[in-house]
Amino acid sequence: MDIEQLFEENCFLPCIGEIETKPVRKDLDTLLKELNVIENNLEEIKARQRNLAQLAIRHQST
Repeated sequence: MDIEQLFEENCFLPCIGEIETKPVRKDLDTLLKELNVIENNLEEIKARQRNLAQLAIRHQST
């Protein structure tokens, strides 16, 4: 389908502003668990970055 055909058939996504979202209220325990998961993911990412940096250094020295 081309752009004109999509427009004529109203096959397009609404703007972000047009999508209504309701705020989700979470209790403190749930938020702390989610924060812990995020922190663990950050530690894993940092470990991968260190590993990649070491590999880059080894590659440059060869």
